[in-house]
Amino acid sequence: MPRFFNVAGPCVPEEHYLVPALARLPQIPGLIAQKQFYVIHAARQSGKTTLLNALEKELNAAGTHVALYCSLEMGQGIPDAAQGVPAILRALVSSLEFSPFWSSLSLPPPDLADTTAGVKRFLAQLAHKAGKPLVVLFDEADCLSGQTLISFLRQLRDGYVNRSRAPFPVSVALVGMRNIRDYKASVRPESETLGSASPFNIATKALTLANFTPAEIAALYGQHTAETGQLFEAAAIARAVYWSGGQPWLVNALARECVEEILKTEASRPVTAEHMDQAAETLLRRRDTHLDSLLERLKEPRVQRFVEPVILGQEETADLLSDDCRYVLDLGILKQAGGVLLPANPIYAEVILRTLVYNTQQQMTRTIPHAPWIVGDRLDMSGLLRAFQGFWRENSEIWQERYAYREAAPHLILQAFLQRVINGGGQIVREYALGRQRLDLLVCWQGQRYALELKLKTQYRKPEAAHDQLFGYLDRLGLTEGWLAVFDRDPAVSWEAKLTWQPLTRDGKTIYVVGL
Repeated sequence: MPRFFNVAGPCVPEEHYLVPALARLPQIPGLIAQKQFYVIHAARQSGKTTLLNALEKELNAAGTHVALYCSLEMGQGIPDAAQGVPAILRALVSSLEFSPFWSSLSLPPPDLADTTAGVKRFLAQLAHKAGKPLVVLFDEADCLSGQTLISFLRQLRDGYVNRSRAPFPVSVALVGMRNIRDYKASVRPESETLGSASPFNIATKALTLANFTPAEIAALYGQHTAETGQLFEAAAIARAVYWSGGQPWLVNALARECVEEILKTEASRPVTAEHMDQAAETLLRRRDTHLDSLLERLKEPRVQRFVEPVILGQEETADLLSDDCRYVLDLGILKQAGGVLLPANPIYAEVILRTLVYNTQQQMTRTIPHAPWIVGDRLDMSGLLRAFQGFWRENSEIWQERYAYREAAPHLILQAFLQRVINGGGQIVREYALGRQRLDLLVCWQGQRYALELKLKTQYRKPEAAHDQLFGYLDRLGLTEGWLAVFDRDPAVSWEAKLTWQPLTRDGKTIYVVGL
């Protein structure tokens, strides 16, 4: 069977196209040679398990070490060490069960009742029996929490510092979404330390799997071309780079959608930029498990703390070195660039807002008609926004109460209103204007484009500068008309004073300042 683009689980070289896993972290052989413990952390579905499987296979094939892969996922949600440590030991036994090397050895069963030293003793027994230096690769290590996590790490530390006197693995990898220095948030969030003998200081190096580079994406797609003859046009690869930001799952999902769903595996038809854009829109609408599981995190207060300012175009003033910020970055929802936080890629940027407005959009279905603001192939944007002024006056208090993202609620509700009106016949392209105190929207309808900027009144202290921004936005888009929606959240200001409409004209261009 020919290979294919994988979007479910780790990649297998014989079955899937893949970027060579070990080439992504060339530092690992040196760390093993130095007998180091180390961390690998990266966002969900970045290729961590694929890397570990390849590393285990390569080390065992080389014959210089014995490598053992073990997933700790079965320890998730068990903070009590009395139940959690036995779960870790059972995971180790399960990893040994089908290995030809280990099954040939006589291994004593682990002591499941020993929660303080059972893991250390069992690893020592494995190291003693192996006959070669033992390397253990713990996947999903950040699934552990509470006293289970503390006991596990302390036993590793005890074995590490005493391995000159007793057998123990020469190298251990702890792999998950989070750096080990952040694990303490799973134990005691309010604490900065767990004492001088901290279990968190056993790792010499923390490595992360970077996203695919444009060259790696081209090479990955080139594997498909070499095996099937189907070409990915250069423009299509460029669009894949744009949409995915190199995120491995997205890179594969976009290609799979193009090849299998859009082109129906007809290898004679090349993949074009238009196909890639269609695939991106399909992923956004379908919200596969990868996107759903990632964006479920948007409900968490510590994620909201960093995502909300990005929506509003505000520079984050909170500590970018804090545990919460590192958590959001490790999840892969946002990235840090030039000292500010941004959505990790355009697909995440779009799906963040679509996720946050989805329920509101669905609730508006029965109350907001399509027809009044659709005239032939044009959208009556001024009429639509005047209607929204009336809707906002009547419903703002009720709708805002439904949002955890209270500061961004006006932006989200207006976008839900727009999405409801154009759904099925148009598209909203969003641009996060971070540091410029606004969110830019481009509404596309039947080949026509309509430019909007959204601001809070507190971001509108210098109206001339705000107007310059919108006129500049129109220049960049080649448009002559735009709208600036300004939300006044001050309850002391009357609706008559809030709901204004001010046209401004400059150099043949007109903008409408819409008070809300």
